[in-house]
Amino acid sequence: MCYDDNARPPAPAGASGAANGEDMVLTAADGNKFAAYLATPENPLNAQVLIYPDVRGLHQFYKDLALRFAEIGYRALALDYFGRTAGLTSRDESFEFMPHVQQIKIESFFQDVTASLDYLRDGDNIHKPVFVVGFCMGGSLALMSGTNKDFGFGGLIPFYAGITRDFGGAGTVLDNAEKVSFPVLGLFGGADAGIPETAVRTLESKLDSTGIENKIILYPGAPHSFFDRRAADFADASADAWIQIQEFIASHSNS
Repeated sequence: MCYDDNARPPAPAGASGAANGEDMVLTAADGNKFAAYLATPENPLNAQVLIYPDVRGLHQFYKDLALRFAEIGYRALALDYFGRTAGLTSRDESFEFMPHVQQIKIESFFQDVTASLDYLRDGDNIHKPVFVVGFCMGGSLALMSGTNKDFGFGGLIPFYAGITRDFGGAGTVLDNAEKVSFPVLGLFGGADAGIPETAVRTLESKLDSTGIENKIILYPGAPHSFFDRRAADFADASADAWIQIQEFIASHSNS
C-alpha cells in the first residue's frame, strides 16, 4: 500500500484559511453509490481539485489532503473506487483492497468521475476548472482520465503514477499516453524501485510527442510515497511538490 493509517499529508506553506470537511455518498449514472469527502474553503479560489486515492481507496490520508487543499483556497473532493464491489465500508488498514482493485474497469470508474465532476460543477462553481490529483494507482487513473476529452480538466497532477498496470484491458498508462488531452504535472521519486526513471522518461517522451504541455519532476533520492508528513528526510521534496502544484493550478486557472 502507499500509505498506512498513520500517514498524513504535509501542509503547504502559508495554509492558514478555514476549511470544513464532510463525508458524503455520490451516485453514478449506473446507480453505483460510492463514498466521497468534500472539503470547502472559507475563501475559495478560482479552481477545484478532484482527488484520486491510492489502492486502498478513500482513507484518512486523502480526507486530510482535501482539507489541506481547502485551507489554501481550493474546494476539493476525494472519491472512493470500490462502491460497486465493497459497498460503503471502511477503508482502514484492515480493508482487503486487492480483490477490489482487480475488478476496477475504466468505463465504470469514468462514471464515478462524471458524478464527481457533476457535483463539483454546481451553481457558482460551474466554470471553475477542475484539476485531478492522484497518488500511485490514483496517479495512473489521473493519466487515464486525461484521455477522456469530455471531462474538461484544467490539468492532471499524478504523484508516482504506476505506468505499467493494465486496467481491465484498457491498456497501461504508456499505451495511452499519446491520447492524454490535458496539461500534466508529474511528480516522481527518483529512488522509487517500482517506477524506474527509464519508464518515467518514456512517459515524458510520449507526452512530448503529442505536443501536450507537461512537466515531469523526479526528486533525487525520494522513494515511493515520499509525500508524507512523517518523512522528514524528504520534507524538501514535499515542500517543493506543494509549490509546483500551486503554480501549476494558478497558471491554468487564473487563481
